[in-house]
Amino acid sequence: MNNSKRLLRASRKYHKWLMAFIGIQFVIWAVSGAYMVYLDIDYIHGDTLVNNAQDKINPSQIDYPLQSLIQRYPEAKQISLGRYLDKTVYRFTLDNAKRTVDASMGEEIPALNQAQAEQAANYYYSGKGQIKNSELISETAPYELNPAVMPAWRVNFTDFGSPAIYVSAETGLLVGKRHSFWRLFDWMFRFHVMDYEGGAVDNTLLFFFTFLGILSSIFGLCLVYFRVFRKNNSALTEPAAAKNTTEGVA
Repeated sequence: MNNSKRLLRASRKYHKWLMAFIGIQFVIWAVSGAYMVYLDIDYIHGDTLVNNAQDKINPSQIDYPLQSLIQRYPEAKQISLGRYLDKTVYRFTLDNAKRTVDASMGEEIPALNQAQAEQAANYYYSGKGQIKNSELISETAPYELNPAVMPAWRVNFTDFGSPAIYVSAETGLLVGKRHSFWRLFDWMFRFHVMDYEGGAVDNTLLFFFTFLGILSSIFGLCLVYFRVFRKNNSALTEPAAAKNTTEGVA
């Protein structure tokens, strides 16, 4: 058996078994990649779920000066001025906790209750659906919420895709937004990068399957070469049949 025949048989054998082994992962790559590419990324990120209008600060509502705030909270950090429902407020961090102070009275505002959280969610939400339910998340953050923004209220709406608005219980700010297509996108991304344990991407596993995929492609190219470009392809692929035919004629 010459070297060409050996290479043809080896290419056919290893290409078949390699694809049988990694074929499922190739299908997962194709399906997850198509989902992530074909859907509009702005829609996936939930940009259409919230109003993009900027809050305007009313100077007439600021009767408590910044200097008084600093004197009262000398260790305050990251001080900012913004809106809190219908009020203008100071937001800052003190002792690793987030505080909110009314800019008109100087009174510290307590954490949002359920009614206030739903009012804030309705303000941020751009859809026409009604509130389905709401819950306070203060201990274990779900996969879709950054633990750094807890405690937070999750307010679910009845619209298509089961949209949810996350509102900080401490500051009243929008801290997250999700719908079913974004959640599915997260799963598709995990499958695409082979994050099957729910943690960091396993680069070793990804490299291993990528290497096998490249190796299988090389064997596949060898088969293409023998079946398409070699003039004596029939003599290589069907040597036994050609020999029998010759002997029969003789």
